[in-house]
Amino acid sequence: MTPPMTTSRPEREPTKAQLVSAAGTFAMLSAPVRLHLVSLAAQGEYDVGTLAERVGVSIATASQHLGKLRLAGIITARREGRRHIYTVDDPHVLNLVDQIFEHIAPDGSLAPDPPVRRRPPHAE
Repeated sequence: MTPPMTTSRPEREPTKAQLVSAAGTFAMLSAPVRLHLVSLAAQGEYDVGTLAERVGVSIATASQHLGKLRLAGIITARREGRRHIYTVDDPHVLNLVDQIFEHIAPDGSLAPDPPVRRRPPHAE
């Protein structure tokens, strides 16, 4: 029997709490509008008007999505006078956003996979 292909990541099974939290994060990012907002905020700091314009939604719609993303801890905001400035500063979220857009080509198809790294067999 051929052993399963593995990567060099350490073996560990996620806890139930981790699975629930991860699923919640992926659910937050499953809406194209929210993913677009996060992608933009991962690249810089923007106010809601700029984000709404770039994403192509109303300010009210962008505000609603940004509020959900803030509650989920995906996006952060700070006040600058009367405006809120949104950004992503969590390195894990930044990595997740980078990884998904490396995985998906600009035409929406899957990008070519990098070469598979195989883990050396375990000594028994």
